[in-house]
Amino acid sequence: MSTTSYLLWGLVFGSIGGGYFLYGKKRPSGMAMVCGLALMIYPYFVGSTWSMIAIGVLLMAIPYFVKV
Repeated sequence: MSTTSYLLWGLVFGSIGGGYFLYGKKRPSGMAMVCGLALMIYPYFVGSTWSMIAIGVLLMAIPYFVKV
């Protein structure tokens, strides 16, 4: 679980999640804020690199397709 690629992907998705969270906080976009929090937290609970990438891409796409 603690391979280099796993740690780097966790850093990438955590950084993108921080950006989504700040964007959702500045503009009243609840979906971006929730997805940002999820992107920052979920790498702690996912075991494999490929599943982390798949979930991260899905969480990044949700605010574009779901407008609340």
